[in-house]
Amino acid sequence: MAKIAQVAAKYIIHSDIQIDGVVDRPDVIGAIFGQTEGLLGADLELRELQKSGRIGRIEVNLDTKGGKTHGEIIIPSSLDKAETSIVGAAIEIIQRIGPCNAKVNVKKIEDVRISKRQAVIERAKELLKNLMETSMPDSQELSDEVAYSVRMMEIQEYGREKLASGPAVDESDEVILVEGRADVLNLLKHGFKNVIGMNGTSVPQTIIDLGKEKTITVFVDGDRGGQLIVQELLGSAEIDYVTKAPDGKEVEELTKKEIHKALRARITAEQAKMEVGTAQQRPQQSQRDDRRDQRRPQHQQQRPQYQQRPAQQRQVKQATAQEKAKFASMLEDLIGTRGAYILDEKLNILGKVPVTELQSTIKSIASGIYAVVFDGVIERDLVSVAERANINYLIAMDAKTKNTNSTVIYTTDNL
Repeated sequence: MAKIAQVAAKYIIHSDIQIDGVVDRPDVIGAIFGQTEGLLGADLELRELQKSGRIGRIEVNLDTKGGKTHGEIIIPSSLDKAETSIVGAAIEIIQRIGPCNAKVNVKKIEDVRISKRQAVIERAKELLKNLMETSMPDSQELSDEVAYSVRMMEIQEYGREKLASGPAVDESDEVILVEGRADVLNLLKHGFKNVIGMNGTSVPQTIIDLGKEKTITVFVDGDRGGQLIVQELLGSAEIDYVTKAPDGKEVEELTKKEIHKALRARITAEQAKMEVGTAQQRPQQSQRDDRRDQRRPQHQQQRPQYQQRPAQQRQVKQATAQEKAKFASMLEDLIGTRGAYILDEKLNILGKVPVTELQSTIKSIASGIYAVVFDGVIERDLVSVAERANINYLIAMDAKTKNTNSTVIYTTDNL
């Protein structure tokens, strides 16, 4: 006798059964076959349907509690929808099992194919996710990988010192000069082929010769070492422009966007020389000021404290939203330039100076400055100078001090 399992069925009839008494599983199965016999005609006789395999093994699960029995009946079917529904309705006519009253209620007829289809969909999603995570990259990723590999292969040796360089140094009118091989590799990676490295802190003769023929842009790390290299190059080679990585970063770790931003913010060699000269003069000036202060009478040395009192009594409001937006835009323009904008009350730019000359410029102007925006860090000594000059706002990348009553400080974090 052929039998079908639930896994081979198209539909499954799920029924509840309540019995007022204690019965066994064979009693229930016998009642199903016995009380439906001859009810549906020869074509839908349950015994014959089970023999032909169109009705599967009938599952009966019972639980007895308090002298009553309840449970479920599961009937797998490979009939069509209508015939399966008729079979489900037929078993609900069962009213007695043995000597006990009984009631059968069909809860649902499950379409097994829908359940299987949902399982297939969920599994397909999981397989697709794994495939996307482990499969080959798309065409864009392949193109980027190939381009990266080719650019890495393009690194060459240039001049008698065999300096690391890109392939376009000879044919380009402009050359980007960096510190070492790792910097050259990073610029090649992002498409800059007219780049050459110094391979050390001393200036090679090849670089001196290139400076006589081509426009040279020096691109150094944003640290003290980069500044020293710029000073040496300015004194020994013909340099046209100077730029540097953001503070604390190296050229070899910059992204393409950061590289473009730094190159757009480059300054002329003449301006770089002025910044270097001012930085060198500041320690000497500070020593002279200290000696002068020591020679002053005590009441004269204390005079700046009396000058600060009017400034401390002045109260400055927070900037308006429009002013903050203007400050933020100007600060963005100054990134990487080490420059400062001096503004009047209408936020017009009175002038642009190197950060190294900012304090001396404020002291020389003395009044009429409404705000100062600069590429740097606000420190206490600058705030003191700003208070004496009645400057309302100082705006910079970062600050090591807080607002005062007379000068409000803004950084990139609170604009």
